[in-house]
Amino acid sequence: MPPAQRKSRSRKYDPATVRGALNAEVRAVREAVAVMCAAGDAPQLLEAPTRLQGWSVRQLIVHIAMGLETLPRLLAERPAPARAELDLQGYLRSMRGRSGDIAIAGTAVVEEDALPDEGGPQTVVARLDSAAERLAAALAEMDGRTVVTTRFGAMTVDDFLVTRLLETVVHGDDLTAATGAAIGHERQALAAVTRLLADALAAEAPGGSVEVRIPPFAVVQCVEGPRHTRGTPPNVVETDPMTWIRLATGRMSWDAALDAAEVSASGERADLSAQLPLLGRP
Repeated sequence: MPPAQRKSRSRKYDPATVRGALNAEVRAVREAVAVMCAAGDAPQLLEAPTRLQGWSVRQLIVHIAMGLETLPRLLAERPAPARAELDLQGYLRSMRGRSGDIAIAGTAVVEEDALPDEGGPQTVVARLDSAAERLAAALAEMDGRTVVTTRFGAMTVDDFLVTRLLETVVHGDDLTAATGAAIGHERQALAAVTRLLADALAAEAPGGSVEVRIPPFAVVQCVEGPRHTRGTPPNVVETDPMTWIRLATGRMSWDAALDAAEVSASGERADLSAQLPLLGRP
């Protein structure tokens, strides 16, 4: 059965919480971009490279805008599907199945030459603001049970909004890495993205021999082998939410995280280098 069609047991996310978290994340990114683009060296910053191979800061910001515009565009498409065929874990499995085409942890596959490499700072700000306003207008009117056709299959708006949260958090971190712009990630946004990617690990490497702890948001068991039932697990991996997100999306390697003491791993099976990243490398 194709990845997009396999049954999975996706965690449910409270729609109101997801919408509030997405609004907060978008606002934080917009504020950071506005401050950056008001600086005297903004033209040079827009040309700076990012950790997404071949992409400048300008192209990254425009891609963020394009990601925000995806839902309003899908809602405008008619006829709408009759029912959803894809849940969140099915969506992530489809992304992994296309990892050769996906160079970023997002949902839109964009050719590099489709991203503009011209336009001054205020043009970039206006592009992002327009996309955010289009999304906000759509959020104010949409029913979360509405089904839209994504590039991987039909899914509900409520589920698709979680993928927008994933993309906004990850690309916000990409922007910080490239420019030093301080983006304060909203707590519920980090919680949702952390849990989404932790569940993806458990689905990708099912088992009970390793316990992965990402306090305060998630604990999952994974990897085939003896299942732990009582006491302290023999194989434990622990890290913080942002490090986990970077590991899962290929922004940080397993070895680099260990060397920097940003992840702890105890036990002979507590090596996730074979399972990570879960999504395509940048």
